[in-house]
Amino acid sequence: MNIDDEILSYGVSRETLAKIKDFAVILEEWNTKINLVSKNSIKDIWERHILDSLQLIDYLPKHFKRLVDIGSGAGFPAIVLAIALEEKNHEAELCLVESITKKTVYLKNVAENLDLKNVTVVNSRVENTVFKAVDVVTARAVADLNILLSYQKKIGNNKTIGLYLKGQSYEQELHNASKNWFFDCDVIQNRYSENGVLLKISELRSKK
Repeated sequence: MNIDDEILSYGVSRETLAKIKDFAVILEEWNTKINLVSKNSIKDIWERHILDSLQLIDYLPKHFKRLVDIGSGAGFPAIVLAIALEEKNHEAELCLVESITKKTVYLKNVAENLDLKNVTVVNSRVENTVFKAVDVVTARAVADLNILLSYQKKIGNNKTIGLYLKGQSYEQELHNASKNWFFDCDVIQNRYSENGVLLKISELRSKK
């Protein structure tokens, strides 16, 4: 796979490609100081982390205003999406919620160095944070779907969409979540992981 061509296939410019590469450099530098991604996966950063995040761009609503990323950690998927959205959706605001202070320091450093004016970093737990008019909620390797849906319900509304990258246990997670929630779900095959999927959740309502 030619990584440059794959990234450009999402309709981004070469300037955006260059900024994504700058992000990768910053991540690798910080990963020597704090544990952001595993040593094994840093070797495969482009396909396993960057492209895995970038694929969400095709499932975001057009001209949405606010995205909240839960447990942003190393910046996946939110930083990658923020870079891509600079040219695709100038109105989009991305709020990165991270409870570990040293990771928020890193995320703020990334946003500052890459001049990402569409990014806000919040050092808190999502359940302790109040948001207004959330259009999209994203999360990657953070929590069980049932918990993610409770967050989506708390900070969003009936029109809010959840985009959650999940592994091979997603069917069990969907089954468990359906005991507590009504929702529509599109199960989308992950383009870069044979056992992975993207769950697009909408029309979320509590059964209780």
